[in-house]
Amino acid sequence: MGVSIHHIDLAVSDVERSLAFYLGLLGPFGMREAGRFPTYRGTEEVVYLAFGDQYLGLRQADGGDYRYYDVGMEHLAFYVEKREDVDAAHRRALDMGMTIHFPPEEDKDIPGFYEMFVFDPDGLRIEVAYGPPELDPLR
Repeated sequence: MGVSIHHIDLAVSDVERSLAFYLGLLGPFGMREAGRFPTYRGTEEVVYLAFGDQYLGLRQADGGDYRYYDVGMEHLAFYVEKREDVDAAHRRALDMGMTIHFPPEEDKDIPGFYEMFVFDPDGLRIEVAYGPPELDPLR
């Protein structure tokens, strides 16, 4: 057995607002709420969203603002099953009034990949992309 990423927790300014964003954008592709658990701090709960056996946690931040390209996560990518799913995610992001960073387009670096970028409610850049697995340079 190797090592794998099991979950990533995001500290967000409003858990319910972020939950609505992620489920609104990615719920149609199978993302679901997996559970809510009290944290070790005793003053909050973490909400876990799941794609199969991979989890994204949302927990209340103590304060502060996320700044794109400061130290921290630059973007979070989700891969979907077909190119049309990228377009559908883009439409949902527009319907939710989210800020689009790049509308759906062919990847400039990896031929055959199609992607869009949107900012979540706290400004974290989210990628929704499609690409044939055999072309994925990270596989």
